[in-house]
Amino acid sequence: MDALLVLLAALALGGFVFLPWMRRRRAAAHTQQGLVVAADPMAGYGFVPLEELDVRLPGPDEELDAALAEMRRTHDWRPAAELLKSTGDDWERRWQRVQTLAGAAAFELAQGGEEAGGGHRTGGIWLRTWRSEAPKDPGGAQTHAQFLVVQALRDPGSQDFRMILEEARTVCREAALLAPGSPIPYITELAVARGLGDRPADYEELWSKVAQRAPQHMGAHLAALPYWSQKWHGSRKEAEAFAERAASAAPAGTLLPALPLFAVYEHLPEANMVRSLYQSAVVERAIEGAHFALREAPADHPMAPHVRHLLVWFLVRAERYAEAMEQLRLVDGHVGAVPWSYGHSPAAEYAAYRALAIAGWEQLGGTSAGFPPAGN
Repeated sequence: MDALLVLLAALALGGFVFLPWMRRRRAAAHTQQGLVVAADPMAGYGFVPLEELDVRLPGPDEELDAALAEMRRTHDWRPAAELLKSTGDDWERRWQRVQTLAGAAAFELAQGGEEAGGGHRTGGIWLRTWRSEAPKDPGGAQTHAQFLVVQALRDPGSQDFRMILEEARTVCREAALLAPGSPIPYITELAVARGLGDRPADYEELWSKVAQRAPQHMGAHLAALPYWSQKWHGSRKEAEAFAERAASAAPAGTLLPALPLFAVYEHLPEANMVRSLYQSAVVERAIEGAHFALREAPADHPMAPHVRHLLVWFLVRAERYAEAMEQLRLVDGHVGAVPWSYGHSPAAEYAAYRALAIAGWEQLGGTSAGFPPAGN
C-alpha cells in the first residue's frame, strides 16, 4: 500500500515519468561488480532493516508524518491546511509537502475506487471537502492541481490524459491567483506543459514565472529538466545545457550544482553496466558537483536527501564505496526518491545497493567497528 503512495508521489516529482523507461532502468544490482553480498549486511552498521524502510519520502519530515496520520484517522483536511500554512514561503519544503499530500489523495482514491460524482477528478474525501469548504485556500488549490497531474501521469495513454491535464492547468492558474507570489502552481504547471507538449517558447515563458519567484529552487529545476531531455521534447545536449547553466550561475548555499548529476542520469545508455562509464570524466565531474552542493547547502535542505540518494546509486556503480557509505549513513531509513522510485520495489532497490556498498567497503578493508551509526 505504502509503495503505491510513493509511486504516485514520485510520478508527481518533477515529472521523471516515462513508464517503459522506468521499467528498463530497474537496476540488476545484486550481481554488479561480482561482489559477494554478506548474508547479514546490517550487522554492526545500524542501518534500517528492509521491511522498515519508509518508501513515502526521501527523508524525514515529522510534521508531515503527523499530518498524514491525523488525516488518515479523521479524513479531515485541516491538518493538511495547517501544515501548508505553517510551511509558509519555505518553497522547497512546501513543494515537497504539496506533492506528498497530492499523492496521499491519489492513494486514498486508488484504495476506494472511483466514486460517484467524478471522484477521479477531485481526489480523496478530505481533498474534496477541503476544496468545497475552503475554495480560497491556496494550499487546497495547489494540492488539487498536483493531484490532477498525478492522476494524468499514472496513465499517459488514457483517452482522458489531455483532458485531466487541461483541468490541472486551470486549477494551477486558480492557485496562482490565490497566492500571486508563490512558485508552487507554476512548478506544477511545468509537468502539465510537458505532458501537453507546449512549444519551447511557451515553456520558457512558464519557466520565467518560476524563476522570478524562486530562482534557486532545486525542486523546480528537477521539474523542468525532463522537458529538455531526449525522451520528452529536447535532447541530451539541451538538458545538459540547462543543468550546467543553473549550476554555474548558482549562488553559494544552493543545491543547483548537483543538477548535472540528474541530467547525466536522465541520459544514461540503456545498457549501462560498464564500470568505466561511471568512472568517466563526465560522471566524475557531476558527482563532484553534487558533493560540493551538499557541502555548501544547509544540512537540513529539504531536497538534500534527493541528491544523496542519487549519489549512492552513482558512487556504488563507480566503486567509490567509502563515499557511498557516508551518504547511506546520512540518508538511511527513507527511500522515496529517484532512482529507487523508478523500480518495482523502491525499498528492495535501495537495499540492494546498500548491501553492495557494504560488501565493497568490507572488501577494501572497511569494518563496522568505528563506522558512525546510520543517521548520525
